[in-house]
Amino acid sequence: MRKFSSIVILTGAGISAESGIDTFRDSNGIWSKVDYREVATPEGFARNPGKVHAFYNKRRRGLRAVRPNAAHEALARLEAGFDGSFLLVTQNIDNLHEAAGSRKLLHMHGEVNAALCQCCSMRWPWTEDLTINSQCRWCKTTGQMRVDVVWFGEMPYRMDEIDAALTNCDLFVSIGTSGNVYPAAGFVEQAKLAGAHTVELNLEPSEGYSLFDEAVYGRATEVVPLFVERLLAGQDDTPADKCGTG
Repeated sequence: MRKFSSIVILTGAGISAESGIDTFRDSNGIWSKVDYREVATPEGFARNPGKVHAFYNKRRRGLRAVRPNAAHEALARLEAGFDGSFLLVTQNIDNLHEAAGSRKLLHMHGEVNAALCQCCSMRWPWTEDLTINSQCRWCKTTGQMRVDVVWFGEMPYRMDEIDAALTNCDLFVSIGTSGNVYPAAGFVEQAKLAGAHTVELNLEPSEGYSLFDEAVYGRATEVVPLFVERLLAGQDDTPADKCGTG
């Protein structure tokens, strides 16, 4: 594997599934059981904030019992051991990357362990339940607190920083994503147009699999650590053609 100077990693639900966190879009995922319009839209929150709070309170409480897996830990090792530019962008709202030690990290869809005041737009870490009676610590308004996640119809966070990183990277790696959620699904094409080598590590081919120069398919806890070891070792071999393992 050739030497790289700038890496952008994108992670999706597949990397956290092996830690026991439910996915959203799989055939048996959360959105197959819950109407997203009721719990993941501004309109749903306006209609029934209590229902929305209960949905995310359950997600937040569930995080207390899960731990990072080998894939999260491998990416933290890559960040620590890579001597070039590095950015990890996650679509996940869990805290497993941080728990594994990742620091150069952007949550483009927000975080379940954070709160946002709709009145003053301030946001901060929040690990307890939210209710319709929760008060903003900044403006002291009650009833305007919500989970700090990006809902359907809202713009993902920190897109300017992500765009700049994609434009300047020479390696883009997508891990555990379906490839059907935009704008993240377009990152591989953006990186490829900028001249980056593109890699997919996934349980199965994503919708955009044909845009990747290299692909390895299998469990994230198996394929991600092996890929990271290759990167850090700087082996002088030719990237494999699209292949499957596991």
